[in-house]
Amino acid sequence: MGIFERPRLRNNKRKDMPNDLWTKCPECNAMIHTLDLKQNDQVCNSCDHHFLLGSVERIASIADASTFEETNAELYSKNPLGFHKYEEKIDMLRKKTGMNDAVVTGRLNVDGNPAMIAVMDFKFFAGSMGSVVGEKITRAIETAVKEKRGMIIISSSSGARMQEGMLSLMQMAKTCAALARLSEHGLPYISLLTHPTTGGVTASFATIGDINLAEPKCMIGFAGPRVVKETTHQDLPPGFQTAEFMLQHGLIDSIVHRRDMKKKLGQLLSYMMPL
Repeated sequence: MGIFERPRLRNNKRKDMPNDLWTKCPECNAMIHTLDLKQNDQVCNSCDHHFLLGSVERIASIADASTFEETNAELYSKNPLGFHKYEEKIDMLRKKTGMNDAVVTGRLNVDGNPAMIAVMDFKFFAGSMGSVVGEKITRAIETAVKEKRGMIIISSSSGARMQEGMLSLMQMAKTCAALARLSEHGLPYISLLTHPTTGGVTASFATIGDINLAEPKCMIGFAGPRVVKETTHQDLPPGFQTAEFMLQHGLIDSIVHRRDMKKKLGQLLSYMMPL
């Protein structure tokens, strides 16, 4: 080696070392071990920031052991409007997520109370609502009516799915009509809004629950803050479109920490189910 030649730095990193052991909290910048985050239902131990939670994990945190039974899992979107490369995108997401669309529905018990549940999952097409999402939610509501169960819908969505156009917007009316029939039969509907709940989902089934719950600091709104500001030409108030702001202004009834969610849902179902 020449005297002016620098020795190469050694790379002691093991090739089999996983690169996803730690997660940085966007709220307090704490570094959280992935195992700790998983054991705490994806909630930061330092500041209680609620990370996104997948549908499988969400159902596991709410359902009584071995009571969840998925329904209509086989449904998936085609391409009704011939949108460019929409089918390829759907196929890619189905392989990547193991889901067929952005909602999982099924039967379950919550603290012994029978219910139907629909859980939107943001990792599939940003939780957007297409015709299959609307159909699965509607079928779940109809099953709740038939079997005299309460209905729980957990929203996490960017809104109506652009690639399905008017067919997507139709799901807003269809799901609300089904919920009206549920109400006619005296059965409860509990809506849980999680981060983020926006667009056509906010403007339809997410905000018409008999009880509207939300997780702390989640975003709830129709259009984004920038669009609202540009349209109204006004400065937005502090905390605009957060769960806390919505609670203050009467859109939701309560903010519930994720660790308390199962107990809260169980209590509400036991109070609201007809005798």
